[in-house]
Amino acid sequence: MILILAEYADGKLAKSTLEMVTAARDTGRDGPITLLVLGQNVAAIASEAAAVADQVLVADRAELAAYNAELWAAAVAQIATEGEASTVIIGGSRSGREYAPRVAVKLDAPYLEDVISLSASGAGLQAQRYTYLARVTETVEAEGPVIVVTAKPGSFAAAAPAAQPGEQYDVDLELPTSRVTITGKSVEKSSRVALAEAEVIVTGGRGVGNAENFGKFVEPLADNLGAGVGATRAVVDAGWRPYAEQVGQTGKTVQPKAYIALGVSGAVQHLSGMGKSKFIVAINKDAEAPIFKVADYGIVGDVNEIVPALIEASKR
Repeated sequence: MILILAEYADGKLAKSTLEMVTAARDTGRDGPITLLVLGQNVAAIASEAAAVADQVLVADRAELAAYNAELWAAAVAQIATEGEASTVIIGGSRSGREYAPRVAVKLDAPYLEDVISLSASGAGLQAQRYTYLARVTETVEAEGPVIVVTAKPGSFAAAAPAAQPGEQYDVDLELPTSRVTITGKSVEKSSRVALAEAEVIVTGGRGVGNAENFGKFVEPLADNLGAGVGATRAVVDAGWRPYAEQVGQTGKTVQPKAYIALGVSGAVQHLSGMGKSKFIVAINKDAEAPIFKVADYGIVGDVNEIVPALIEASKR
């Protein structure tokens, strides 16, 4: 089987899970595409997962209510071993990148990290991934009885529903006693669409001027367009915006249909996180800003003068 660890949030299956199903289908490997759902009170998630998978395995347990790298790695490794999985696909989220290497070690398996394509290659798999700050696309291959893969978010199309829902099965897990105790958890909530799910993103850079101007320019434009709000690292480091909105090498990697960059210079670290967006619109008063090299549409001018007109136009 091809085993996928389902990702979900706020009671809904994450887009990244649908992308991983597409990656699994791309491999052309034999065996059912199987989604593993870990957590507590996840019946609704499992039902949603069944629409795109051949089968869904459900571990609904109290100790899985909160993410724990040790327990997640143990659970995935156990199911992969018992099901004789040929491929294990895990999302390239921060948590996925944390426990996926542990799964590979437990399975004594080769590990393909942050892939943007996946296909069969003889007895193994061939994948592509970005390197050198997304300036180079690298082709890698792996062979083995089982191969562990993390899929870069936004790199695969979301899978369409299968012809008929997959069967659901409860599974028993032999979980170790965790050596980590979670004493508290802080979650940043926003009424706006999450960056990973957004088809349109409006991002502000230092050229916006200050934190107050985000409320005057970036947020209203994003709200009118039903877009997510992003920020550069410089803005986050300055304390203007939360880290959850950071786009770039040390933040989130996004690939929306439209990316609107306001006062963003376009440092290579930022471009590595958004350079594959379908359409890029840039507004910057510096005509030599690197962002214009990747932009499909560019306006050389002051954000303070141009964006208010865009906000008014977006209302219409």
